[in-house]
Amino acid sequence: MHKTSVGGQALIEGIMMQGPKGAAMSVRMPDGTISTEPKTVKHIKDKYKIFGIPLIRGIVAFIESMIFGYKCLMESAEKSGLDDSEQSEEEMSKLDKWLSDHFGPKMMTALSAIAAVIGFALSFFLFMYLPATIVDLIDDALKNITLDRFEPLLEGILRMAIFVAYIFLVSRMKEIKRVFMYHGAEHKTIFCYEHGCELTVENVRRQSRFHPRCGTSFMFVMIIISVLISSAIVLIFPGVDKVRMVWIGVKILILPLVMGLGYEFIKYAGRHDNILVKILSAPGLWMQRLTTVEPDDSMIEVGLEAFKAVITDNPEDDAL
Repeated sequence: MHKTSVGGQALIEGIMMQGPKGAAMSVRMPDGTISTEPKTVKHIKDKYKIFGIPLIRGIVAFIESMIFGYKCLMESAEKSGLDDSEQSEEEMSKLDKWLSDHFGPKMMTALSAIAAVIGFALSFFLFMYLPATIVDLIDDALKNITLDRFEPLLEGILRMAIFVAYIFLVSRMKEIKRVFMYHGAEHKTIFCYEHGCELTVENVRRQSRFHPRCGTSFMFVMIIISVLISSAIVLIFPGVDKVRMVWIGVKILILPLVMGLGYEFIKYAGRHDNILVKILSAPGLWMQRLTTVEPDDSMIEVGLEAFKAVITDNPEDDAL
């Protein structure tokens, strides 16, 4: 099996791929055609070599992919017609019209910033504060039982449960389900190439939609690594987890290390297929049953267009 470095992201009615030739975004337009556009990606490690060393490169790659992925997502929404600004005055509410007339693009920028802040706050509450608080309540309820050494494990289990529940609820939304279908098309297209098959709709359709280098697997690996590091910290500094805000601060401080180790593991998993990789990848692969959905042929066509735009004629150039 040929291991490739090509990766991607599902968008609104489209797919973004990154490979040896750079990045490209393919979107299904309202008229049914496919728009494929090369994208310029600047990596800070190309300018400053220190950001390319192990562990550090994972943190940088995560931040860069978040920023670039968000830009592509917003652009795909606009191109596909989801973000249709040509709304008639009759369809606009009085508030919408007033905001449009007085603020225009500035208001949209402000709303996007507010949404980002709210999203961060929600993530902090769901995946940091809530699990820690629940463990505290359990610890208080079990007065005669000490959970000190098991608290990081319990927090990790709760974080996984909350993450799964959140993804399940989100996947029920019609628009998100279509994004998850494009996510499946992305994985199946990459697998088709890695299996040495001709890049056709028929061959892609036969591939699995569960891929070990998926971002979903990365999230689960990060949770597992976080549990291991947190457990080590509790053993080295007993009682540090008893002061709630201090403990949450510690969890935030170790996030860069967790991201760095998680990134290195995902790269390792892409090149190996041993028992360690299978064990640590298993939760993420299972989770992909929620985050990927079998795509239709029109979505596979979009995936193929994006994929072909970023690969070279020499498979060796695409290898991990």
